[in-house]
Parts: sequence; C-alpha cells; structure tokens
Amino acid sequence: MGTKSVKKRARESQNPPMAAVATPRRKPRSYAKAFVLLSSSLLVSVIILLVLSSNKLSAFPRVVSYETITVVNVFPHDPAAFTQGLVYYRNDTLFESTGLYGQSSVRKVALRTGKVEDMLKMDSSLFGEGLTLLNNRLFQVTWLQNAGFIYNKNLSKIGAFNHDMKDGWGLATDGKVLFGSDGTSILYQLDPQTFKALSKHVVYYKDHEVHNLNELEYINGEVWANVFMTDCIVRISPNDGSVLGWILLQNLRKELIETGNNGIDVLNGIAWDGVQKRIFVTGKLWPKLYEIKVSPINQPIEEGTIEKLCLRGPFKFHD
Repeated sequence: MGTKSVKKRARESQNPPMAAVATPRRKPRSYAKAFVLLSSSLLVSVIILLVLSSNKLSAFPRVVSYETITVVNVFPHDPAAFTQGLVYYRNDTLFESTGLYGQSSVRKVALRTGKVEDMLKMDSSLFGEGLTLLNNRLFQVTWLQNAGFIYNKNLSKIGAFNHDMKDGWGLATDGKVLFGSDGTSILYQLDPQTFKALSKHVVYYKDHEVHNLNELEYINGEVWANVFMTDCIVRISPNDGSVLGWILLQNLRKELIETGNNGIDVLNGIAWDGVQKRIFVTGKLWPKLYEIKVSPINQPIEEGTIEKLCLRGPFKFHD
C-alpha cells in the first residue's frame, strides 16, 4: 500500500465522515406538549370526580341518633333558681345564671349539696340568661336585649359587651369561640373579643327548623341545646348546624311532678365535666340536679315522634 493511502486512512480514522457521527436523539417538542396536556387533563378529571363524589355523599341525609338517659346521681338544687345557664367548673363546683326580673343572679354552687356559696344579684331591670366560662372569665347574656356581662370567678363584674344576636338566650364555648342562641333556630359563632357573629347556621331536622334553641353546652365537638318548652336536647354540629342527634329526657320532669313538684318549669341547664366525662342537667325551679348517662334507644323511633315531642313553633312572648 502506498504512503499516500496509509495517510489517507489515518486521517479518515481520526475524522470520520459526518454521516457516521452519532447525534443524540431529542424528544420532539410536540411529544412534550402532549404529555403536559395529558397530565393536566388527568388532574382535572380527578378533581371533578372528587367533587362529584363529595356532592353525592352530601346528598345522602346525615344519620341522626336517638338517645335516652339513665340517672347516675341526684343532687339537691335550689328550687327557687330559675336556671338559665349552667357551667361545671372544677372540684364539684358549678356556676349558674338565673332569670326573672328582680331575681336574676350569677352564683357559685356546690354540686353535692346544692348550697349557693357565692352570689351576685343583678339589677332588677335585667333578666339573666345563658352563661359560659372562657379563659377564666364568665360571660353572660340577658333576655330581650343584646347586652351581656363579663365576670371573674369571684363574681365581680369586670366588663360588658354587645353581641350580634337578636336576643340573649344561651352561651357555650369550645375554648376558642363562643356559641350563642337567641331563641330562634339559629346557632351563632361569636368572636369572644368583638362579639361579632363569625357564622350563623339555621338548625334543621327533616326540613323543619328547630326553633327555640335555649341553654347551650359544648360537649366532645358538638353543641348541645335545650329546646325551650320541651324535654329534649338537640345535638348540633358546630360546623354547619346540622342535627346529629336527639336526647329524650321526658322521664325527669314526669318523675318530679309525680312526687309533688307541681311548681317546676321546663328542663333547662346542661353542664359538662370534661375531666371526669360527666353530664349534668336540671331545670327552671327544679329541686334536683341530675348526673346522667346517655345511651342509644334500641327500638326504632316511630315516624313523627321527634316532631311531636321536640319541635315547637317560634316562641312568642307578651309584654
């Protein structure tokens, strides 16, 4: 082989022809766009499915529980106390708000004896209503006005406020906000600093408004409310105002009347001992306060039972 041929092959081995050089493969730009569009479509489809599933689930009526009570303990209660608000504090101590013009008060009560250990009488122009305890301060509302009062645990008045409810009936707290009722079917959430309404939920049971929501208590993530003029407690979701259940307590007032207590008024007053998980109830002018245990009613509830026992029309008062 000649010298020129050897040199030519050497040059070709060092610099191969352009057609022989391997170039990296690049994904066409159209493929990338298609991939992005497909991913976006899948994401949108998943979101739509989740929304539709949520709507379908919400279309089903919430399961409502029906419960009765067993009396665990019976304690004395001042038969002259027109109970409007009831709060368990600690060490078997209760705070209680009472009503009636000229007789309204805020009081500290010994659970086991019923003895009134301390009491602040209100002005005769005021009708005491719901009471709750938040951040070591007692909050109380008054009937037929949007005025309320703040007390320390020694029952000294330390402030006053005006709230967004039409009237003052019940108060409770979850430790963060206040829940309030004004005798209508509305459950309010109130800011404990400004007392402005954070939310309002109309409470319904089977398309019926649950009017006359009265004394309130917050228990295990639920708001329990006495329904005025009935012997029923309705359990309410604080998130949307839906009815979670009903507790029937007709036997308590029936037993009191059968034993000669004909001067008693309606069931009113719920208190919750969150440490020992105890529930207490009483009523206006009741001589007894009860610790109760709540348990499901085993047999099916007849259609119309709750409407008959627990629902009333809007409360109307006379001047």
